[in-house]
Amino acid sequence: METRVAVMSIIVENSEAVEKLNAILHEYGEYIIGRMGIPYRKRKVNIIAIALDAPQNTISALSGKIGSLKGISVKTAYSGVVSTE
Repeated sequence: METRVAVMSIIVENSEAVEKLNAILHEYGEYIIGRMGIPYRKRKVNIIAIALDAPQNTISALSGKIGSLKGISVKTAYSGVVSTE
Protein backbone atom coordinates (compact mmCIF):
# COMPACT_ATOMS: atom_id res chain seq x y z
CA MET A 1 0.00 0.00 0.00
CA GLU A 2 1.38 3.39 -0.98
CA THR A 3 1.34 6.03 1.76
CA ARG A 4 2.25 9.71 1.93
CA VAL A 5 3.44 11.94 4.71
CA ALA A 6 1.21 14.96 5.29
CA VAL A 7 0.44 17.64 7.85
CA MET A 8 -3.12 18.66 8.59
CA SER A 9 -3.82 22.06 10.16
CA ILE A 10 -7.10 22.41 12.01
CA ILE A 11 -8.63 25.55 13.53
CA VAL A 12 -11.48 24.98 15.95
CA GLU A 13 -13.78 27.98 16.41
CA ASN A 14 -16.75 26.01 17.76
CA SER A 15 -15.92 24.21 21.01
CA GLU A 16 -19.15 22.21 20.75
CA ALA A 17 -17.64 20.29 17.81
CA VAL A 18 -14.55 19.13 19.74
CA GLU A 19 -16.11 15.83 20.83
CA LYS A 20 -16.97 14.92 17.23
CA LEU A 21 -13.51 16.01 16.08
CA ASN A 22 -11.80 13.82 18.66
CA ALA A 23 -13.98 10.85 17.66
CA ILE A 24 -12.94 11.27 14.02
CA LEU A 25 -9.27 11.57 14.94
CA HIS A 26 -9.55 8.45 17.10
CA GLU A 27 -11.06 6.59 14.14
CA TYR A 28 -7.95 7.43 12.06
CA GLY A 29 -5.49 6.99 14.95
CA GLU A 30 -3.45 4.26 13.24
CA TYR A 31 -2.31 6.81 10.63
CA ILE A 32 -1.47 9.67 13.02
CA ILE A 33 2.25 10.08 13.71
CA GLY A 34 1.77 12.96 16.15
CA ARG A 35 -0.59 15.67 17.25
CA MET A 36 -0.04 19.12 18.74
CA GLY A 37 -2.80 21.32 20.09
CA ILE A 38 -2.51 24.98 21.02
CA PRO A 39 -5.36 26.73 22.83
CA TYR A 40 -5.40 30.40 21.83
CA ARG A 41 -7.57 31.77 24.62
CA LYS A 42 -7.28 35.40 23.55
CA ARG A 43 -9.07 34.61 20.27
CA LYS A 44 -11.16 31.74 21.68
CA VAL A 45 -9.89 29.22 19.13
CA ASN A 46 -7.85 26.04 19.26
CA ILE A 47 -5.14 25.28 16.72
CA ILE A 48 -4.27 21.65 16.05
CA ALA A 49 -1.54 20.19 13.85
CA ILE A 50 -1.68 16.50 12.89
CA ALA A 51 1.22 14.65 11.23
CA LEU A 52 0.07 11.67 9.15
CA ASP A 53 1.48 8.76 7.18
CA ALA A 54 -1.43 7.28 5.24
CA PRO A 55 -2.78 6.50 1.78
CA GLN A 56 -3.77 9.69 -0.02
CA ASN A 57 -7.44 8.70 -0.19
CA THR A 58 -7.45 8.12 3.60
CA ILE A 59 -5.95 11.57 4.21
CA SER A 60 -8.55 13.12 1.90
CA ALA A 61 -11.39 11.26 3.65
CA LEU A 62 -10.17 12.43 7.06
CA SER A 63 -9.89 16.01 5.86
CA GLY A 64 -13.38 15.85 4.37
CA LYS A 65 -14.93 14.53 7.58
CA ILE A 66 -13.22 17.18 9.67
CA GLY A 67 -14.11 19.93 7.21
CA SER A 68 -17.78 18.99 7.39
CA LEU A 69 -17.91 19.86 11.10
CA LYS A 70 -19.49 23.26 11.77
CA GLY A 71 -16.98 25.81 13.09
CA ILE A 72 -13.89 23.82 12.12
CA SER A 73 -11.49 24.68 9.28
CA VAL A 74 -8.91 22.25 7.91
CA LYS A 75 -6.08 22.43 5.36
CA THR A 76 -3.67 19.67 4.37
CA ALA A 77 -0.11 19.92 3.06
CA TYR A 78 1.34 16.84 1.36
CA SER A 79 5.03 16.02 1.25
CA GLY A 80 6.74 14.38 -1.67
CA VAL A 81 7.66 11.47 0.62
CA VAL A 82 5.91 8.33 -0.63
CA SER A 83 6.39 4.86 0.83
CA THR A 84 5.20 1.42 -0.23
CA GLU A 85 5.83 -0.31 3.13
